[in-house]
Amino acid sequence: MTDTETFPATGATPAVGRASGPGASGTGTRPEERASWAGVVSLGLGVFAIVMAEFLPASLLSRIAGELGVSEGLAGQSVSVTAVVAAIAGITLPVLLPRLDRRHVMLGLTALAVLSDLLVAFAPNYRVLLAARVLLGVALGGFWALAIAMTARLVPARRLGLAMTVVNMGVSFATVAAIPLGTWLGEVWGWRTVFALAAGVGVAAFAVQAAVLPSVAPTGAPGFGPLLATLRSRLIILGLVATALVAAGHFTGFTYIRPAAEAIGGVAPSGLALLLLVYGIAAFAGNLAAGPVADRRMRVAVLLFPLVLGAAMLLFAAAGTTTAGLLAAVALWGFGFGGMPTTLMTWMARAEPGRLESVGGLQAATFQVAIALGAVVGGLLVDGVGVQTAVLAGGVSVLAGAVLLSSLRLRRA
Repeated sequence: MTDTETFPATGATPAVGRASGPGASGTGTRPEERASWAGVVSLGLGVFAIVMAEFLPASLLSRIAGELGVSEGLAGQSVSVTAVVAAIAGITLPVLLPRLDRRHVMLGLTALAVLSDLLVAFAPNYRVLLAARVLLGVALGGFWALAIAMTARLVPARRLGLAMTVVNMGVSFATVAAIPLGTWLGEVWGWRTVFALAAGVGVAAFAVQAAVLPSVAPTGAPGFGPLLATLRSRLIILGLVATALVAAGHFTGFTYIRPAAEAIGGVAPSGLALLLLVYGIAAFAGNLAAGPVADRRMRVAVLLFPLVLGAAMLLFAAAGTTTAGLLAAVALWGFGFGGMPTTLMTWMARAEPGRLESVGGLQAATFQVAIALGAVVGGLLVDGVGVQTAVLAGGVSVLAGAVLLSSLRLRRA
């Protein structure tokens, strides 16, 4: 099979479980030689381009606000609006495009991200910038919503964890390299040039996807029926609750890691750069480890990574002024969270293999809402009690999610 052959939703078996469309037949998985790993890599490139664009405003906030004549707080809403729109798009986009080839949808979403970056780069005022970020939210939510289903259709079920690792490498690269590089280039060339370069990255991702991403027919029936049926699954609901606890807990602390590092460990700005570098490298390692572990021992994966993450946050809060303690805590923090996206996405795919698009949309929406919720709760704790309490509360939330997720039993693991 070449990378351009169509994988139908009916009459063939997707990589995970039985096809859910009417007329689907067969069980088992497609053989290894029929996998499209080039297609998986192209999805990872799309994730890289979109995630980089998502978080660039945070590192360029002061310059954007100054040039557009708005406060930094108002400029920061360009990140919030993206997350809110992504949550909505993650649930609704698969429903609104029930019969469109998923290859075309992914190409369209990548193109939408490119358009968003270009509009930001040339935005004459704040309103245009905000509208551009709405477009990015659609691209972000839709891409993540379909990522699980697309990846599961491109590889055999037993390699799904590894494939999700490849896709999530885009997040790792954006976190470790692209965002710090964008911050530096913003100082040298200006924030508009950085977004123009981000658009160029998106064009490159689009070109690769157009060349290697195979056609994939949508799975499931049109309308909100599959989504509502998925929401009736107790296993999925509890899995989403666990996802929310872990993600919200992480962002309750990580959103305020700079003031936390300063208050708890007396870390200077130069030291913070080192901490974030250690975090990024460890997160990269965590993502690399997550796929093989999830493929071989899913129950171990869903306990290991959130357990390490939660324990690391508690260690960070208790590390005091010990530099070695802070570095160790940040390394474990990065490793634990780095493995979470791959682990959670693989677990959800195996929990409901017949409704992958619904599962993907719900998980994408849950994650985006959890990001916003964690930032809000963390901010209230920082202002009302102290930043150390915010990190501690976040760690407890993560550990609660770990206990809940590891207690759930997959029907087909």
